[in-house]
Amino acid sequence: MELEAAKMIGAGIATLALAGIGIGLGNIFGSYLSGALRNPSAAPKQFTNLLIGFALTEATGLFALVIAFLILFA
Repeated sequence: MELEAAKMIGAGIATLALAGIGIGLGNIFGSYLSGALRNPSAAPKQFTNLLIGFALTEATGLFALVIAFLILFA
């Protein structure tokens, strides 16, 4: 029974990264929007960087979710 409890605790700790991902995505898009409103001519140049940052941040969240599932079901 203690092993099952440890699995649940480990999976819960692994999913804490998902809260950080939400904060990171909000920060990325909020900063882009702030910069685009200040300098609209530079917004199209920074859009690629926005998408790269979004993809890397989201990938980190997916990795955390996969780790949580591996802890629970493996």
